[in-house]
Amino acid sequence: MAVENMCGSPVGQAERSYIPSSLDRDQAAFTGDTQSRWYVIEARYRHEKRVVQQLSQKGVETFFPQRKEVHRWSDREKLVAIPLFAGYVFVRTGNSRTAHLHILQTTGVIGFVGSQGEGTPVPPEQVEHLRKLLEQQVPCSLHAFLQVGRRVRVRGGCLDGVEGILAESAQKSLVISIDCIQRSLLVQLEGYELELV
Repeated sequence: MAVENMCGSPVGQAERSYIPSSLDRDQAAFTGDTQSRWYVIEARYRHEKRVVQQLSQKGVETFFPQRKEVHRWSDREKLVAIPLFAGYVFVRTGNSRTAHLHILQTTGVIGFVGSQGEGTPVPPEQVEHLRKLLEQQVPCSLHAFLQVGRRVRVRGGCLDGVEGILAESAQKSLVISIDCIQRSLLVQLEGYELELV
């Protein structure tokens, strides 16, 4: 079946850190804010993994989407994980000034993405759709940022529930966008059923 074949293709991965429950309680006490949301932070170029590691040690939940590419040299080739959105890391934290300062004081962090440097919350469904794409290793590629178009939802298969904009092309494709960083991914949808949102 086409859906199963697409889900088995090893082309993407996501690096994530989860807060153990004890650290979660500690951080809530530290920030005074139990309402956590997803934000995007900008990190120094090629310092994203180091930033993720440091934030994980601080008890901050992170999501660092990556994709795999084959790099070829004259004598060998290697599968290399590269950032899906270079320079950006997703973090889940409270919206208090203290919680943000806790992250901003991390080496390699430039700032929060959003208005006046305070960060714009990312809709949780955008993070979950991106995470599902990478966990299921569905083939995808970068696409010009797309915000307007016919919104559809995937029905069934490993992408069930994922929403995006139907791409105007000969092949059935879905564009999934992360609005605050104005980046989009294109996913081929042959074998999937779609419904209008």
